Amino acid sequence: MSEHLTKDAIDLSTLSIPRLFGRYFLPTLFGMLSISAMCAIDGIFVGHAVGADGIGAINICVPIMMLATGLGLMMGAGCSVVASIHMAEKKLKAARINVMQAWIFTSIVILAMIIPVMLFPSATGRLLGSSEALLPLVREYMLGFMPGELFGVWCALLLFVIRLDGNPRLAMWCNVIAAIANIVLDWLMIVHLGWGLAGAAVASTLSMMIGGLIAAWYMLFAARQLRPIRLKWSRRSLLYSVRNIGYQCTIGISALMGEGTMALYQRCT
Repeated sequence: MSEHLTKDAIDLSTLSIPRLFGRYFLPTLFGMLSISAMCAIDGIFVGHAVGADGIGAINICVPIMMLATGLGLMMGAGCSVVASIHMAEKKLKAARINVMQAWIFTSIVILAMIIPVMLFPSATGRLLGSSEALLPLVREYMLGFMPGELFGVWCALLLFVIRLDGNPRLAMWCNVIAAIANIVLDWLMIVHLGWGLAGAAVASTLSMMIGGLIAAWYMLFAARQLRPIRLKWSRRSLLYSVRNIGYQCTIGISALMGEGTMALYQRCT
């Protein structure tokens, strides 16, 4: 399977810009549409099975999801730009190093977000504006979906890299498969098993795991050029890592600010 993916990869150095646009536009569009459809259908299941309180509890948790997504988009945009510059300069090792640095840094930051929320879900819910009446549902949903955010952030980050590696179709299928899995799992856990809001949270976590693990598998075993590389841990290397990560954050900060703005708006309304 990895040989098939490598064979079908797009060579960015040989195709014309119009052809590259066509090869990238539709897969990216379908991937984004599948995620939008998943969110809408997820809300329909919760609305019918749990009611307005379930939708309200999810909306209270939305700012955390947006910030996690913003983190992945920021690092994905930043590291893909830096890596593409190095690839254009024929510095493939430097490109691979930057991708690995971004992946490790993003994993550490999202875990630093997940652990406190999992340890203090009630305090987090109150901080986000939950009423005492909704707090049990907010806790239930938060504890169910937070573990999946690690894989969701991996997916947001690695899809940039997978496209840069010449496989926009695989990036699309990561989103499409995750969306289909979420819809099926929503029906199974909310409607069939009657797990309510907890079922919606577990379905979201499992679907994010599927998308994130597909992306991670490709990067580890099937990537054509940007397969992760072992990093050095000397003092000098760590200083270079900090510099590189700062550069990537500077490039991608607009994505995080966009998601953060929407999260703040959601919190205020």
